[in-house]
Amino acid sequence: MASSRLALTQHRWFPWVAWVLAGLVALGVAFVIESRSGGHRLTAARMTTSDTTGYQLPPATSPESLRTSGRAVTMPHAPAPVFAPTAETSPQKIATRVTWYSLSVPPLPDDGRQLYLYIPRWKSDGSLAVYADGHLIHQSHANLQWNGSNEPLLIKVPRTDVSHPPHRLDIRMQHVRGIGGAFSSVWIGTYRQLAPRYTIREILQVQLTSFSSFAFLATGVFAFFVWLTRRNEPIYLLYFLTSALVFLRMLHTFVGVHPLIISDAWFGWLTVASPYWMIVVLHLFVAELHGKRQPWLTGAALLVSIVSTIATLPGLIDPTLMSAPVYVNLLILGVVVAFNGVRQSVRFKSRDAMLLSIWCLITVVSGIYDLGLQQNLISIESVFVSNFTGVGFTLLFWYIMFGRYIEALETATQAKADLARRLAQREAELTASHAKLREVERRELLHQERQRLMQDMHDGLGSTLVGALRAFEGGKTAELDTVGILRGCIDDLKLTIDSMEPVETDLLLLLATLRFRLQPRLEAAGVKLVWDAGEVPPLEWLDQRHALHILRIMQEAIANVLKHSGAKTLTVSVRAEGDQVLVRVQDDGRGFEPAGLPAGGRGLANQLSRAEAIGGAIRWEETQRGSSLALALPVSKVRRPLS
Repeated sequence: MASSRLALTQHRWFPWVAWVLAGLVALGVAFVIESRSGGHRLTAARMTTSDTTGYQLPPATSPESLRTSGRAVTMPHAPAPVFAPTAETSPQKIATRVTWYSLSVPPLPDDGRQLYLYIPRWKSDGSLAVYADGHLIHQSHANLQWNGSNEPLLIKVPRTDVSHPPHRLDIRMQHVRGIGGAFSSVWIGTYRQLAPRYTIREILQVQLTSFSSFAFLATGVFAFFVWLTRRNEPIYLLYFLTSALVFLRMLHTFVGVHPLIISDAWFGWLTVASPYWMIVVLHLFVAELHGKRQPWLTGAALLVSIVSTIATLPGLIDPTLMSAPVYVNLLILGVVVAFNGVRQSVRFKSRDAMLLSIWCLITVVSGIYDLGLQQNLISIESVFVSNFTGVGFTLLFWYIMFGRYIEALETATQAKADLARRLAQREAELTASHAKLREVERRELLHQERQRLMQDMHDGLGSTLVGALRAFEGGKTAELDTVGILRGCIDDLKLTIDSMEPVETDLLLLLATLRFRLQPRLEAAGVKLVWDAGEVPPLEWLDQRHALHILRIMQEAIANVLKHSGAKTLTVSVRAEGDQVLVRVQDDGRGFEPAGLPAGGRGLANQLSRAEAIGGAIRWEETQRGSSLALALPVSKVRRPLS
């Protein structure tokens, strides 16, 4: 058992550690590649702003005055947000601002290669337009968008519309007044120079997050269907809820470049409310892992989540007033739940719950970092760290559920081995018991056969010999048929021996043995034997004990013919009639009436009792010449009267 647990631990830990190390190595390689990629970085710009209302489409060309107007700034440029309550929240009436950045492009070699613009980050709850030498070469949709701060841009500079290479780049952003307006530096170069930078940031900021979120949700849906069949295990439902909430939380990192299905206000509400419920479900999941529920903390987390969800509903309270309380409450709730999970995990020695609780603390810290990035306190060319913690949640939940799956397999294997061992033990016990029963049965059969033989020898051969002995002792030797007595004794002995032969339900075989034994005696007495046996079914009940009864009945019938009838011909016929087999012994002698026999005669009475013992029946018939005995034997165990 200890070796199996060690193997299980190695099986669970080593692959995941290998994956984490591989991921860290891949990140290091990615940053090295990005840092060593080529291209020209543009950081000097002139900025011009103008206040507007609502959102307008960008003009086809940029104003010529941007070259000299405005003030000089260094890119990336990220002014501190100003949160001011607004009376109007609709896109048509909201207070907006247009910010222009004009960047001079240094002289580039005109070698005919296609040029591209690479923009790592831009931050605007609005629209973006890019101009090369005054001509529009890229624009986003005019509605509010959420992914402007996360999606890098790689823009092809058309040769047909502008001179190649361009001398000036103008960037127009229209955003909510006081909130947006931050912009990173701009890179210009060939595709080979800029593609590594763009690809790495695209993978790290968007693709990795979207892939892990969809993969987590797919496994969560599978867990939901598992829960439908195993309602007594809520951990599968909690796994599904966690995957769904993580998916909603990470949506803003990979959607929003194109118009959304729902309004931006409701989409923003989803991204704000989902972290609260994710913390609640994580708390319940950790409690399920360490097996100790805490109703008071669960109730408090639910209350905070419900209040925050309602307070952030679109159109209810101005978002600028709610942003600070929402973030503060979220951080406090996350810290309390995470520290409580760590404490409970140490108390109940739950390794999986400990890992998940520690990762929750790391996520809270990353949330603080991302909050600083969102408030422009950190360079906007950085990345949101919580994107990677979301990927970490996916891997961690996979690890936990994979561990439970392996443990379930181990338990099933152990149960199967225990069952096989118990079955083998039980089989051995049954085999030994069966052997004992067979031995007892064999001894019982031997005892019964011995008793049967002893009884038959006593009643048949023994009785005849005792009668003869008493006659000799009484001086009545002259009255005895000594030869007949000896023949009868020999016949009794032969019948007893014949009854011990296996007949296997074959009546004809049994009667053939009788014919072989008695035919010489009949011929010596001058009686012709006519044997007429047809096809008969096997008698399922016929064994040695029953065979002796049939032989005795037939012996007694033939003996009566020899003693009393004076017949010249004896006919034995065997026929199947319905569910019976009829054995008939008929002679052409004087005949007799059974009712007129002396009361002291025991031959016919013995025949009746033997027929009764085997479930058969006997009837004596007087024919025109001689007499006939009919023995009816049932094919099955059910006794049928003679018809």
